[in-house]
Parts: sequence; C-alpha cells; structure tokens
Amino acid sequence: MSKNLASRRAFNSMLAASFFAPALVHAQTQPPTRAAWLYVSPLTPEGWTHQQDEGRRAVERALGTQVQTRYVENVPEGPDAERVLRDLVQQGNQIIFTTSFGYTNSVLRVARDFPQVKFECLASAGTQRAVNVATANARYYEGRYLAGIAAGRMTRSGQLGYVAGFPIPEVLQGINAFVLGARSVNAQAVVKVVWLNVWFDPPREREAAITLMNQGADVLAFHTGSSAVMSAAEERGQLAIGYHSDMRRIAPTAQILAVTHWWGNYDTQRVRALRANTWQSMDTWGGVREGMIRVEGFGPRVPAAVRAQVLASEQRIGAGTLAPFTGPVRDTQGRLRIPPGQRASDAAILGMDWLAAGVQGGLPG
Repeated sequence: MSKNLASRRAFNSMLAASFFAPALVHAQTQPPTRAAWLYVSPLTPEGWTHQQDEGRRAVERALGTQVQTRYVENVPEGPDAERVLRDLVQQGNQIIFTTSFGYTNSVLRVARDFPQVKFECLASAGTQRAVNVATANARYYEGRYLAGIAAGRMTRSGQLGYVAGFPIPEVLQGINAFVLGARSVNAQAVVKVVWLNVWFDPPREREAAITLMNQGADVLAFHTGSSAVMSAAEERGQLAIGYHSDMRRIAPTAQILAVTHWWGNYDTQRVRALRANTWQSMDTWGGVREGMIRVEGFGPRVPAAVRAQVLASEQRIGAGTLAPFTGPVRDTQGRLRIPPGQRASDAAILGMDWLAAGVQGGLPG
C-alpha cells in the first residue's frame, strides 16, 4: 500500500469518526422520553384499559431506559380530562396517548396551548388532527365479523345479544359486522342490542346481559369496558364473545373466542419517531393485516370445525380477499346501503350511522 493511499484512508477514517461521533454521543446522552397514557376506566385485569396498558408496557420492554412512562386511570371525558392533560404536560411528558374517542376535543384544546408536546388520540381514526395531534384506531369490525361467524354457528336459539356503549361509528361498525358475520353462516340469526350510553359501568353491563339472556339470547357480545357480560354468561351457562382481551379467566367455559387488539407496536413506533425527531401527525387505521386485531382464546365448547372456519376467514381478511362490508347490505328499514358486489369505502365505514338488517333495537334517541 502506498504512503499516499494509507494517508487518505487514515484521513477518511478520521473524517467519518468526526461526522458520526456527535450522533453517537447524542444517542448515548439523549435523556429518556417521558410518555404518558390517559385511561377512561380503571385499570382492571381484562378489558379495554388493560389492553391499552399492555401497549404501554410493550413500550417499556422495547425501549428500556430510553423511556419513562406513567398513566392516569379512570379519567372521565370532558373537563376532568382537560385538567389531567394539562397536569401531564406540566409534569414534563413529551408525548401523551389518550385512549377514548371522547377525549378528542380536550386534546385539541390542550394541544393548541402546548405545541411542543405530541398527542396520540387512540380510538379516534378519521377525526380531527393538528400539527402535534395524531389519530389512530383499529379495525375492530374485522374481529367482530369473525366473532359473528362463530356466534352464528354456535347459537341454538338464533338470537344473539349485544351490550353497547354509545352509538358512535366504531360501535355501529362492530354491531353491523357481527350480524353480517352471523348471517353469513346462519341466515335467520338476529342481534338484540341494549344501549347503555356509558363505557364502563359493570353493574349496568351485567344487568343488560341478564336482560338479553332472559329474552332468549344464548350468545352475548359487548362493546363496553368491563368483563361483566362475560361473568354473567358464565354464571348462566351461556356463551359469549370476549372483547379487548382474552377473558377466559373470567369465563372459562362461556368464552367462544376473544377479539383482541394490540397497541404495543404502534405505541413503540410513535415514541421512537419522537426520539428520532421524525414524528409527524398522521391518521392510522390498522386491522388483522397489521397485527392490531386478532381472534384468539377459543373456549372448550368450540368445535374444531368452527375454529377452523373462523381462522380461515381471518386469513382471508388479512390477505384482503374478504371484506366484512361487501354488498348487498341493507339497513333495518330495508334501504340498500352497500350495492351488490361493492365494498364499502373507508370513508363510508368511518361515518357509519345506521344498523344493518337483522339488528333488533334501533339507535337511542
């Protein structure tokens, strides 16, 4: 090797070292990112908030000492949420994950006052964003359709029950997908709905479940925050669909399957983006294909053929060859909502404000 070549290589090595050294030092000395989560209900061993907290824990596992997390549970939507959000900002949190659709307006007000803080509105895909406010949600309706297939196959009475929180599009998507899945295998199946207008009220959720069972429903589903519906079904010897998380601990013989959702990858990616200074406001709506929705936790009363059919349908949804909202679909008044052979657009699904044929019990006034 010539002396000049050796000198050039030494110079290039020194130049590269000087170029990359600041970035390396920054990565090693960058303080931990402070991230907070806001929960609409108490943190329980199962349910919506439990699964959101699993996302927080996944961030901790992935990032270790690069992140410091905290959460505030049981925060009502409205003025209390805005107060807690402002407290979390004052405490130095750099990114805040809120986990209920009803927090959105509070987030937008606080975000205007603190542009340096990033906000992640989960359960709010398709809603208003800002430069420092991102929105995300999961396609829960995909799991609901799969649960409907299992429910339609396993019901003896043909009557399914559904305990619902608020009549927002996300909930209507789930009810409609559930009845469509059930009717894809059992054309006479009906879904009876009880509206609570609350997300988390275990005594009322239990009471609604008992009412539905007294009316002949032998498979229950729900879109509320606790496991009360599952425990009621277990006590009565009926069947139920776990939601948010696997609920076999509560309903070891009643659970047909659980529709679960997983926030860990999304939350981790967003904190990493903040640390890398690449965070941007965006709208995310992921489902089976993205790993945000799964069906799992099949119970002991589920025949192998039913399980196989559900899992095969899940694979088709993930591959894009099966779309739950494919026409013809009519509403409860007989109006054609999705023409034959057509798939509903994301915009139509996000704005869903009607109930599909086969649902008994209209929208609350």
